Amino acid sequence: MKIPVLRRALMATAIATSLVSGTMIAAPAQAQFGGIVYDPSNYAQNVLTAARTLQQINNQIQQIQNQATSLINEARNLASLPVSTIQTLQQQVDQTRQLLNQAQRIAYDVTDVQQVFNGRYKGAALTGGQAQMVANANARWQDSVGAFEDAMKVQAGIVGNLGATRSSITTLVGASQSATGTLQAAQAGNQLLALQTQQLADLTAAIAAQGRAQSIEAARNAATEAEGRERFRRFRTRN
Repeated sequence: MKIPVLRRALMATAIATSLVSGTMIAAPAQAQFGGIVYDPSNYAQNVLTAARTLQQINNQIQQIQNQATSLINEARNLASLPVSTIQTLQQQVDQTRQLLNQAQRIAYDVTDVQQVFNGRYKGAALTGGQAQMVANANARWQDSVGAFEDAMKVQAGIVGNLGATRSSITTLVGASQSATGTLQAAQAGNQLLALQTQQLADLTAAIAAQGRAQSIEAARNAATEAEGRERFRRFRTRN
């Protein structure tokens, strides 16, 4: 009777399978090892929490590093330029001013110019006595000589400043190129502008001194011509 035997075997296999499946479904998601209960779901949750906490810490560290970098950059931007040529520029300007203030005979002063011209270059100075006319002509010649000498002194002083100016340019350009922040770069730029202003001041002084000399010489020539006409008039009157 093979069929009943086969049927009983199939039934036994089905029952065993159902028992095993039921056991697997009913088994709790926990395991006990040496008295310690292991919960896989709780362990996974703890690992996830730890990972999130570590990420937050890393984010905070990155923020602190960014803030530190920002503070370092701000410190560089606020750092002052370690070199300064202002004192040298001021000394050069003062030297040029002193040369101008040493002007001989006719100063760079409106009142003084007016008084000198009234006394030696026009009016009665050209129509006085012979001795007075000669004295005025000699004074005017001295005015011209002194003015040209003054102009040459100013020009020599300005040329003498070129060496210090070149050194200042080299220093400031180097400081500008190696500036660590915006403040240092701006200060280097400001000093370069001050240097340019000093050079313009020297150029103005040279032009003024040269123009003064030429103006005095032109006035002397005009006065000499006026005196010549006066002398010719007197010569014709006597004859």
